[in-house]
Amino acid sequence: MSFDDALIALADPTRRVVLERLVKRPCALVDLAQEMLPVSRPAVAQHLKVLEEAGLVTVSRDGIRQFYAVDMEAVAAVREYFNTVWSDAIQALKAAEPPKPPPSWRRRF
Repeated sequence: MSFDDALIALADPTRRVVLERLVKRPCALVDLAQEMLPVSRPAVAQHLKVLEEAGLVTVSRDGIRQFYAVDMEAVAAVREYFNTVWSDAIQALKAAEPPKPPPSWRRRF
């Protein structure tokens, strides 16, 4: 999994909804597509494929059905990436000079 692939996959709001549903429980495409109205089954399948290729979702078989689940290690890696980025940003903000107040625009009489 590359962070670029994961971030690109998560840029789509529909894929984020799919991932959020899979966090709750693994699901078959058919069941997920029924929950995702008005998104069509082929569209859900395409979103799952992108999430799988990004390494965020795993697929397992049970007979002829495929079940999709979130790869929690991959999600943890993305979370750790954002934690590092935000931590660095907060440290830089704390180290920066406080902003100067804007000049007063009051008129003197």
